[in-house]
Amino acid sequence: MLPRDDPQIEQLISKMTLEEKAGQLTILADTIRPCNPDINPEVNHRQADEMVDQIRRSRVGSIFNGVGVKEGREAQRIAIEETRLGIPLIFGSDVIHGMWTVFPIPLGEAASFEPSIAEQTARATALETTASGIHWTFAPMVDVARDQRWGRVAEGSGEDVFLGKAFAVARVKGFQGSDLRSEDALLSTPKHFAAYGGVSGGMEYNFVEISESTLRDVHLPAFKACLDAGALTLMSAFNDIAGVPASGNKWLMTDILRGEWHFKGFVVSDYTADEELVNHGFAADGRDAARLAFTAGVDMSMQSGLYVDHLPDLVASGQVSLEAVDEGVRRILSVKKAIGLFENPYKCLDLKREESLEKIKSGHDELARESARRSIVLLKNEKLLPLKKSGQKILLVGPFASDVDNLHGCWTVYGDKKRAVPVDVGICMKSKDVEVLQGCNFEASTDRGIDEAVEAAKRADVVVLAIGEPEDFSGESQSRTQIVVPEAQQKLAEALAAAGTPIVVLLRTGRALAISGAVLRAEAILVTWFLGTQTGPAIADVLFGDYNPSGKLPVSFPADSGQQPLFYNAPRTGRPQGNGDRTFKATWREVHSKALFPFGFGLSYTSFSFATPLLSTSTMGWDETLKASVQVSNTGERDGEEVVQLYIHDCVASRVRPVRELKGFRKVLLRAGETQKISFELRRLDLSFHGADGNFQAEPGEFHLWISSSSAAGEPVKFQLMPASVA
Repeated sequence: MLPRDDPQIEQLISKMTLEEKAGQLTILADTIRPCNPDINPEVNHRQADEMVDQIRRSRVGSIFNGVGVKEGREAQRIAIEETRLGIPLIFGSDVIHGMWTVFPIPLGEAASFEPSIAEQTARATALETTASGIHWTFAPMVDVARDQRWGRVAEGSGEDVFLGKAFAVARVKGFQGSDLRSEDALLSTPKHFAAYGGVSGGMEYNFVEISESTLRDVHLPAFKACLDAGALTLMSAFNDIAGVPASGNKWLMTDILRGEWHFKGFVVSDYTADEELVNHGFAADGRDAARLAFTAGVDMSMQSGLYVDHLPDLVASGQVSLEAVDEGVRRILSVKKAIGLFENPYKCLDLKREESLEKIKSGHDELARESARRSIVLLKNEKLLPLKKSGQKILLVGPFASDVDNLHGCWTVYGDKKRAVPVDVGICMKSKDVEVLQGCNFEASTDRGIDEAVEAAKRADVVVLAIGEPEDFSGESQSRTQIVVPEAQQKLAEALAAAGTPIVVLLRTGRALAISGAVLRAEAILVTWFLGTQTGPAIADVLFGDYNPSGKLPVSFPADSGQQPLFYNAPRTGRPQGNGDRTFKATWREVHSKALFPFGFGLSYTSFSFATPLLSTSTMGWDETLKASVQVSNTGERDGEEVVQLYIHDCVASRVRPVRELKGFRKVLLRAGETQKISFELRRLDLSFHGADGNFQAEPGEFHLWISSSSAAGEPVKFQLMPASVA
């Protein structure tokens, strides 16, 4: 809980000058201990001596994206001992899916359908990060991403609200631990508030045009869930919402966040997002941008320096109230106190803990391997996998075969590449009969690369083709119009297919891809995302059957790039496409409207069957709980895990409802031949949505319910939600 009316904080505020208050409302890039010059280099020009001067003059209250305890202690010492009031700094950083040990990109981890794994990897990340001199991470990203052209799909949990909420909460809990004052507690920052995932055309930083009901039903729930789980900071988004930039949106930042949700923490702008109100044409200049962002509810300005430059004058001119400034400072100081900085300014700045980092990191290798292999999704297998560890000649070919520079994925500011294990090393741990070739570069052919690959394929019993997107194809500012395998790699695949040797595709990607031709025709396809430090061993575990794949797609894979945005829970249309004639139906001329591989899809080395779901009642009372259960059987010859998924559909409502909505999931281990009864519960709240009147409520009527292996599987059963007046 945040301290309110805290005497220490109130006394500090009473003593602070306007300039000192504006300093607490400012966060700047750490140039005392810079970590990565490639992160926003065009703006980060401050030198170390200038940063020291800013701290001494109390013109900054937080710094970010620096690492190292020794220099961090010195910066904190200056803030504590050489400023008038001795208010400690908070050190933040972009630590998204691992610090030194890198775990799968969040999208890949979401494919596990195991939030508990995300909580464990976030906890491990917190241990490494806090030992490195950082208090605060700008994660998790909880934007729902329904357009795979958007590069930042990789940073979130995919296209579904329910799944996204579950992983968002797990990551907040993992980062923060059980006690925010603990040395290993890492303050989390759900981002980007809000609707960044709804950018038009999947283009980074683009405008967002959505209804309020879509905003509330799709884009806000994960944020609210994170705050309920204990998150104390949020990051504002770059985009506008219906013409009003999020970082200047009072309705969003104050009316909803503070008024409806009673949020007591603080909001930090994304990198220069306040200054970018000028580029939006929403603010006249930097001074106007500072006024608009601050009065909207953005408490802390990141990197632009606009608050420290303009807030004192804005208060003096009466355009910003002193009370509002005091409240912003109060929020920030309250968070600093909540994480224990007033009690222990040198929290997370322990030289002995930093010295133990090697031991901490090495202790996370097994978790990195486990999370990586649980993230892999088997899309296709024509009895080719698992591979044999002996007696089978393997050709491993493709630009990712030996590559060590594209294992981590986007937004790995610190990851220790010396510890990263590539695919060839992992496979050669299992089999000694492996030939490794590059075949081509990521985007260009190599001299005789394809010819050599084809010759080697003819000598092999199986080809393992490691292709996909290089690391810099996904992440921030990496939108694509054609979400396909790069042309040079597709040509390699076509040539290898012509050689006639069976092919296993290892598809590395930060988004759903439209795969086609020889890639799609391959005998086996594994989606391997960007898996991090233990990429090679994790992939080998799956390839050779030491781990039976259990991942499911958190995003729909399209048949064609032009289908975007494509997501399983789209609203019903007046002319839905059936299984027959497409004329005058909601579809495209070239392809069907359905996904090639739908949300929730993923195969195993065994097989599963689902019986018809059974309901506790066909008439659910207004305040009653509906129990739904299904018998799931492992009908194969291997033990395996299946993700049992519960979906509903509201058949008639005052607003058009999605064709299906995920409302529950559970991964279960079934021994060969075993059957288990899997049960879920539904309440009226689970059936609710924001109606035409703006109220969040369920409506009586008929519902369909599926318990199935994916969003496109199973047959529905029906039940009625009865009105409140019916007993």
